[in-house]
Amino acid sequence: MHNTHSRSSGAGASDPDRSGLAVAVLAAAGIASSITQTMVTPLIPQLPVIFDAPASSTAWVITATLLAAAVAVPISGRLGDLFGKRRMLLVLSVPLIVGALICAVAPTVQVMIAGRALQGFGSGMVPLGIAMLRDLVPPQRLSSAIATVSATLGVGGAIGLPVSAAVIDFANWRALFFASAVITLLVALAIWWLIPALPPGAAGQRFDWLGAIGLAIGLISLILGASKGATWGWGAPLTLSMFATAVAALGLWGVWELRTTDPLVDLRTAAVPRVLLTNIASLFIGFGMYASMLVMPQLLQLPTATGYGLGQSILAAGLWMAPAGLMMLVLSPVGGRLTDARGPKFTLVLGGAILALGYGVGLLAMGSTWGLLATSLVINSGVALAYGAMPAIIMGAVPKSETAAANGFNTLMRSLGTTVGAAVIGLVLAQLTTSFGDAVVPSQTGFTVALLLGAAISAAATALAACIPRAREAA
Repeated sequence: MHNTHSRSSGAGASDPDRSGLAVAVLAAAGIASSITQTMVTPLIPQLPVIFDAPASSTAWVITATLLAAAVAVPISGRLGDLFGKRRMLLVLSVPLIVGALICAVAPTVQVMIAGRALQGFGSGMVPLGIAMLRDLVPPQRLSSAIATVSATLGVGGAIGLPVSAAVIDFANWRALFFASAVITLLVALAIWWLIPALPPGAAGQRFDWLGAIGLAIGLISLILGASKGATWGWGAPLTLSMFATAVAALGLWGVWELRTTDPLVDLRTAAVPRVLLTNIASLFIGFGMYASMLVMPQLLQLPTATGYGLGQSILAAGLWMAPAGLMMLVLSPVGGRLTDARGPKFTLVLGGAILALGYGVGLLAMGSTWGLLATSLVINSGVALAYGAMPAIIMGAVPKSETAAANGFNTLMRSLGTTVGAAVIGLVLAQLTTSFGDAVVPSQTGFTVALLLGAAISAAATALAACIPRAREAA
């Protein structure tokens, strides 16, 4: 068994064709995972009608995925270090497939929520795939490979939104989930056949069950408070108790992680300035990216009679935004070459600056479809560079035995940024409204403030990235 492993390892790392194939398969896994996360977006307004349920109930279709992903990503990363990343990729494909099939046949909103929660557990595929590149790709090609697989998050969204909008417009929405199950199954078979099984980096260590439970309680409380605060009321006892539980649980979790022998997340490594500042910058970059994803579709779809809406259908809005996601795939090799030439810190700082610039373009050009296309192209160019650089910094700063866990934690920080971004931008747009006929819609001032916030947070991410210490030559 060990001979097979060592043979596979050698093939994976030294054969350019083999490593190129591995990158293609892991990129496909990333696209499949991110399509799963975004394809339900055009369906959200229709869910109350489909399931004859109030919007407050159907909103859990999104929240359940967020909660499951937050818990699954750091845990699956650690399990990948302990038991093998390829094995965990195959394990994660199961809830993605089963969840898609449950959603496809869901008779009630409760069953749909259960299916989407299962799909959320599959979110660990992208960080695990990125972590696996360190084992499979020669050092001279690693930066480009990381950037390519990181870009799949944007590409999946770019493909998922217009395709799902088209399916919803012209066919039965349930076909979306059947197709998702088939795509994930094909990806799982490709991983099974084409990715070598390598020895786990942290073999022999114990899994930290107590740490996993503590982190899960803390994260679920935090995300529930942030995502439901607007519905429940920010000063409501339930919202405040969620935040209080999050603070207490995460505090106790931190104490436990510092004391246990084999922690879920090595907080001493996480406290190294290079890792710590990258993770905080990731939080800000996640916020910066998601702010535009909330603003752009609404501006595109609001009626032109508002004076600032652009009157596009869901499908047309998805198509206007698709080139920006594909831009991530085009720019990822450039980001990889930049990282090789100037280091991942330079690429991250440049990505953050371009992201902030994109919001500046948005403030000037929000009155036309072409203006918003230009805005989203600039914003996603920044995201592409930043998303490719962050895992490169993390993986260069942690031991091999913690690659997947550290990368999973970095992905968690990014997704927490998007959750906080969704809550804050949602709050801004809910407060700054105008009446349009019988409806109340976000006002032009609301969108302007949201874009200004996106610019400020992206500028803060850039400043943080500039403070990251350079890697020592010895490292």
